[in-house]
This record gives sequence, C-alpha cells and structure tokens, in this order.
Amino acid sequence: MKLHDLRPPAGAKKKRKRVGRGISAGQGKTAGRGVKGQNARSGGGVRPYFEGGQLPLVRRLPYLRGFVNIWRVEHEPVNLYRLSRFDAGSEVSPATLAEMGIIKSPRRAVAILGQGEIDRPLTVKAHRVSTVARAKIEAAGGTVELLPLKGQSQYGIDRLF
Repeated sequence: MKLHDLRPPAGAKKKRKRVGRGISAGQGKTAGRGVKGQNARSGGGVRPYFEGGQLPLVRRLPYLRGFVNIWRVEHEPVNLYRLSRFDAGSEVSPATLAEMGIIKSPRRAVAILGQGEIDRPLTVKAHRVSTVARAKIEAAGGTVELLPLKGQSQYGIDRLF
C-alpha cells in the first residue's frame, strides 16, 4: 500500500448540499427555508433562550438550591475482605492497592471500611480507616497508619491560606 492508495471509507465523505440553485436541484426557490417569516430572512432566527414571548424553559424551572463544597474529598472505599489477596506481613498502601487492581489510581484518597473479616497481620496505610476496620486489623495482629490528605499538614488544611 502506498500513500496514493489511501482513500476514506465509503460514505465517510458527504457532498455539501448546494441550496438555491434552481428547481431541478431539489432545493431551489426558497432553499428549504419555507415561505417568508423570520427564519426565511438572512440573519434571521431567534436566540436559543427565546421562545416567541412564552416564558422560557430556563425561567419556568425552580431555582437550584444548596451549594457545592469545593473542598470535598472523594475517598475510594476498600472493604476488609478485599485485603485477603495480600500475603501476611505485607504493606497495604494506595500504591499497592492500585497495583493489585483493587482501586483505579494511587493518587485517590483511600478509606478502609470494616465489611468482611481479616485473618492475617497487615500494615495498612490509608487516608481514612473506620473504627470497625481498625479494630479488626489490630485484632489480627496488624497495624494501621493514617496518611495525610494532599494539601494537609498535621495542623490542618494548608491550602486555605
């Protein structure tokens, strides 16, 4: 295959419609615009918001109340039964969880939740751990270490200042 053999697939290139070129062309005389009126004129038509004087849809809908918290932190939930894939004594961190395919990205904040059981000692490093999960991990002989959230120091959130 050479460069001059390349062709777009059949039906990919469509000829543009040339309107107003005589009655035999199929789009002659009014060129598909109908007869008279605002939309038949050049530059005619109405702006998207305008509905002919009727109260526009945007104004008929109720206000959206409440607010969006821009500091909200989305945690990636991981239940204890998912940690059974790790060997005894291994370290569980966002990076190792992403490596195993349990979470999508190691950059997301991780929350360990207490659903399921754990039967081996693990060193769990996460951004948040529920009290039930912490109790089960420590009962199995493991340890829990809380990781700071991005933009957070031991005194609180730095990014506010």
